[in-house]
Amino acid sequence: MHLLSINWNPSEVLLNLGPIQIRYYSLMFIIAFSLGYYIMTKIYKAEDVPLKYLDSLFMYTVIATLLGARLGEVFFYNWEYYQNHLVEILLPIKEDANASLFGFIDGYKFTGFAGLASHGAAIGIITAMYLYRRKYKYKSLLWILDRIVIPVAIGGVFVRIGNFFNSEIVGKYTNSDFGVVFQANGDTLPRHPAQLYEAFCYIFVFIILWYTYWKTDKKHKPGYIFGLFLVMLWTIRFLVEFVKKAQIEAREDWLLLTGQWLSIPFIILGFYFMFRKTDTNTTTATS
Repeated sequence: MHLLSINWNPSEVLLNLGPIQIRYYSLMFIIAFSLGYYIMTKIYKAEDVPLKYLDSLFMYTVIATLLGARLGEVFFYNWEYYQNHLVEILLPIKEDANASLFGFIDGYKFTGFAGLASHGAAIGIITAMYLYRRKYKYKSLLWILDRIVIPVAIGGVFVRIGNFFNSEIVGKYTNSDFGVVFQANGDTLPRHPAQLYEAFCYIFVFIILWYTYWKTDKKHKPGYIFGLFLVMLWTIRFLVEFVKKAQIEAREDWLLLTGQWLSIPFIILGFYFMFRKTDTNTTTATS
């Protein structure tokens, strides 16, 4: 009996619409993107940037987040599986001999978009902002990155809560009465709720970025807020990985887990943007 533990076995599904399922994980993404749009609207209004640019920025961000996160999961963590199931990479389905998709496509079931990697999402967003900037040249790339990381930080909170609902990205056993028993995974012993650790820490990342943007002059130093985001978020990810269960069992004995190795370049890049010498007059460059 674990008096300080929580037995966790919620339904992942919020609503069933025939063969389509609306999951809590999907709801968390909707909240994250909606809140992000609201925050960016507030920032654009404060800096007198035409809001007509925001809808395109939103679409670039949504597509880049989902596509980048999905490809990150495929290539960083599960290529051995997906190389033999290519159709599952971009479609929200999974092979199941006992299932029938939409009642007439045998051998597949609808799963929703599950299996996303945050490092892939980061690469996707940075790439998308570069492409967006090439088309819309009203501000510099770093100006955009310095501001978009603010809603990205709070969005990370809701994504990790979604992971908690899915009982995924769980922590190691606590070897104590403290922790969460993820019964959906067949656990009987408490684990570290690593998803909630990250979600809690990301709240402070958001608060610090928000304060830095609104209350200091650092937003006038191109790349500073972007760099601060990279350092804080990926340092948190690096540290929380120490109590996470390896997502790939074969890598359990690695010196550092995959997520830690992938976080190091982002942290280094963040320090570079924070401490490099800049010309503040370049913030509105259009070249």
